[in-house]
Amino acid sequence: MLVFGDSLSAAYGLRKEDGWVYLLQQQLPEHIFINASISGETSGNGLARLPAHLKEQKPDVLVIELGANDGLRGFPVETLRNNLQAMIDLGKQAGCRILLLGMQIPPNYGPRYAKQFSDTYTQLAEENAVALVPFMLQAIASDPAHFQADHVHPTAAAQPQILATVKPALEPLLAP
Repeated sequence: MLVFGDSLSAAYGLRKEDGWVYLLQQQLPEHIFINASISGETSGNGLARLPAHLKEQKPDVLVIELGANDGLRGFPVETLRNNLQAMIDLGKQAGCRILLLGMQIPPNYGPRYAKQFSDTYTQLAEENAVALVPFMLQAIASDPAHFQADHVHPTAAAQPQILATVKPALEPLLAP
């Protein structure tokens, strides 16, 4: 399984052993998890990196967790949509089962932009028949205690809750 994400999957500000991807590997040791997440990654940068990772790693499952940095930078939703669609296409062409991890952005970006942004994940999942977690931070988003001092990145204590949100959508994809 290849996890392709940003700081939320790269365990920013934490030991890698505290991140949700590492915790998942501990719970499912019969699977190989490759975490190719990079802090600060945008969907465009991820799209540029993905072909080489698909070729080298040859994953059965691709988890796409990108878009938060696009939103925080105010990138057009259509750009996010196009990049994620291209990543889904590449993953399917490589024979991957795909899980899309959705994101939401703070409401200060405006209700229209915020809705279009979060709806993009649902629409792409439906159009492409891929698995979806609509908002990977759903279980922790409403409690500031689950975030580091920057109010953006989850704490180590929040990682098991993120894992509990992601794992049920992922497990069916791991079956041969």
